[in-house]
Amino acid sequence: MAYVVTEACIKCKYTDCVDICPVDCFREGPNFLVIDPDECIDCTLCVPECPAEAIFAEDDVPENQRAFIALNAELASKWPAIIERKAPPPDADEWKGVGDKLRLLQR
Repeated sequence: MAYVVTEACIKCKYTDCVDICPVDCFREGPNFLVIDPDECIDCTLCVPECPAEAIFAEDDVPENQRAFIALNAELASKWPAIIERKAPPPDADEWKGVGDKLRLLQR
């Protein structure tokens, strides 16, 4: 069972989770991070590090966020690995807690 980044990450893209990941399973897109399900070792270390509370165990992904399971797998195969923490976007805090952001996802 892999962990999944959900909608709360869109436009926030905090990378606190990247620093703690022992297997470098995060992938970076323009305004979102995903977890490569083939690389994730289910260590749970990233979950408490996410300021946006966007990371869930696959079995615990909220029903209205289940599409992000497939989306993480799809985008992880296309996006490059991110292995070091970066500064979040300047307006990340403004987007934290905002819902209905899937339409804003940049591929």
